[in-house]
Amino acid sequence: MSIFTRLSDIVNSNISALLDKAENPEKMIRMVIQEMEETLVEVRSSTAKVIADKKTLKRRVDTLNKQAHEWGQKAELALSKGREDLAKAALVERSAINASIAITQTDLAKLDETLDKLSSEIELLQAKLNDARARQKTILLRTKATESRLNVHDKLRSHTIDSALDKFEHFERKIDQMEGQLETGHIEQRGLQSEFEELERQEQIEAELAALKAKMAKSTASTGE
Repeated sequence: MSIFTRLSDIVNSNISALLDKAENPEKMIRMVIQEMEETLVEVRSSTAKVIADKKTLKRRVDTLNKQAHEWGQKAELALSKGREDLAKAALVERSAINASIAITQTDLAKLDETLDKLSSEIELLQAKLNDARARQKTILLRTKATESRLNVHDKLRSHTIDSALDKFEHFERKIDQMEGQLETGHIEQRGLQSEFEELERQEQIEAELAALKAKMAKSTASTGE
């Protein structure tokens, strides 16, 4: 079933309101555009037919004008020959032809009005179609953006990412433990080194003390002599 049943429905339509009510705006805008394109083809086809009819009528008017002119010349010729009866008959024929010309020109005027209306409707329909196509691009961009956001959102909620983050945390804890072990080993190594340094200092002090005692004993012995 068509969204629009008449050309005026399309021209007077509110696309925004139509899309707001749609459950699937992307699908709806495609249907709207398709309907507009088909209607535009039909209107242009009708316009082409009217233009063809107009050309036919114009040729008919030209032909009738030529015939009316010829009957006028015949009337003049008949009068010049003294045949008033023939001149009158020629004028009657010209009068009938002029009546046909008047009717045809009236038809031409109506066709001109129809063409003006069709031209205006085509212009409005094309504007509506351009607007619908622009909205279709916007809807497609918004749809893609929304799908991308949903995809990212789903991935953020994914157990795979959670598992990866858990692994990162596990590796971080393991690195922290390794760094702690290195620091502990360094501290233990430094403590052992400090103990040896302390022993060396004590040994040096003992040696200096022994040397000092020996010196003083030697000095005392020299004084006693």
